[in-house]
Amino acid sequence: MESQLQIEQVIKTLQKDLPTLFEKDISYDIYTQDIYFQDPVNKFKWKFNYRIIFWTLRFHARLFFTQIYFDLHEISQPAKDTILATWTVRGVLRVPWKAQLFFNGYSTYKLNQDTLIYEHIDTWDRQPGEILNQFWQKAETDSKNY
Repeated sequence: MESQLQIEQVIKTLQKDLPTLFEKDISYDIYTQDIYFQDPVNKFKWKFNYRIIFWTLRFHARLFFTQIYFDLHEISQPAKDTILATWTVRGVLRVPWKAQLFFNGYSTYKLNQDTLIYEHIDTWDRQPGEILNQFWQKAETDSKNY
């Protein structure tokens, strides 16, 4: 029972942190020191590096975007040691043609016996190159994606 309460606390922390990750720092107490992170462009281990990736996301969000959002759709627990978060990243680039960034993805978090996240794998619905190509496209005024 205690373990389920701890899992619920981890889920609550993710629900609070993820929607604002481009604006403010996340809570790091739900992760192990040797957290492993992987997405289509990054792969690393250790909490220090994990902190850097979130700082970098916030820095680049402010630098390159006039608007950027991390829309958290759902957080579920498909297995005892797994939490799954589905989301969309959308934004407007700071370029004269106001290019729009849009992609969906999901984060898979693995929990250890102490109910701490030791692995975070992000999966995107398109390749990094396809996402980068959005930077060069002129924004449509009636965009269906945004």
